Amino acid sequence: MRQLPFITALLLLSTSASVISQETEHANPLITAHEENQPLFGLYAPANRRATGNAQAPAPKTPAELAEESLTVKNSDFLFDGSMEGSMENGLPIWRDYVEAMLEEGATISTHPMIVKTAKISDDYDAATRNIARQLDTGVAGLMFVTVESAQEVEHGLRAMRYESNGGLRPNGSVGDAPAYWDMSDEQYKAKADLWPINPEGELINWTVVESEKGLENVREIAAVDGIGVLWPGAGTLRRLFSTVNDKGERITDEEAWENSIQQVLAACKEFDVPCGFPATTNDIEMRMEQGFSVFVMSWGENGFATIDMGKRVSRGQIP
Repeated sequence: MRQLPFITALLLLSTSASVISQETEHANPLITAHEENQPLFGLYAPANRRATGNAQAPAPKTPAELAEESLTVKNSDFLFDGSMEGSMENGLPIWRDYVEAMLEEGATISTHPMIVKTAKISDDYDAATRNIARQLDTGVAGLMFVTVESAQEVEHGLRAMRYESNGGLRPNGSVGDAPAYWDMSDEQYKAKADLWPINPEGELINWTVVESEKGLENVREIAAVDGIGVLWPGAGTLRRLFSTVNDKGERITDEEAWENSIQQVLAACKEFDVPCGFPATTNDIEMRMEQGFSVFVMSWGENGFATIDMGKRVSRGQIP
């Protein structure tokens, strides 16, 4: 009988832990990984190459074929697409068709979370607000803001990702086809589609990229903005920024300046406790993980698949 109070206490603790676990369970597995301090490894979604005028080039793949191909890789934590950065009007219809095909293949946010680039926000704040809502309506798990150069730019984009009822700019009635990909009703989606970590129970995540001289100058102010889920150095763009062309037409990169720019973004990530992302390959993923990067996106293809395998072995302590 003396053990009853102790047993009762254990049962209460067990029940409480179960409730907490249920309350913090996320539909978006990327957020779960962040909360558990786990690295993430993802791929650019497969896409048709731009036409080159080669009559022998293979016929473009249909959205259904691209979706089927996407599901062949089992160890990617997310799919990423950058096609709407340059032209929303051209890229969005193609993206919608792809998402619909993914849904028909049985994909959901829980199995295949997707992140997409949006156009540079400061080019047109009103257009950015509209386009961010349109992209979220497709069912993506998050958005990447490109070429960010100020805290104000990020703050506007983050507000555009949140519903008006949560203090944001996204119209309250805006859901599109997102609930279907999230496997929820419209009302459930609207309750869940808020920005993490501002809302700990939110399911949307923001990625922000610094890839210009002005962005580097303001990187600490940018990193300090509450609501950024992952901060990235735009490594490819920064390489060109620190490159010149010699008399022979050869591109020469100032490797030290380029690497310093990458480390400048990483230092801001560490200072403000924001996960830092990097577009890695098999040549550098182990080094970048040791430096402190924890989110990685790779090109679709054999090198990208191998890079994910390597990264996951490194994260488990199985150094290749």
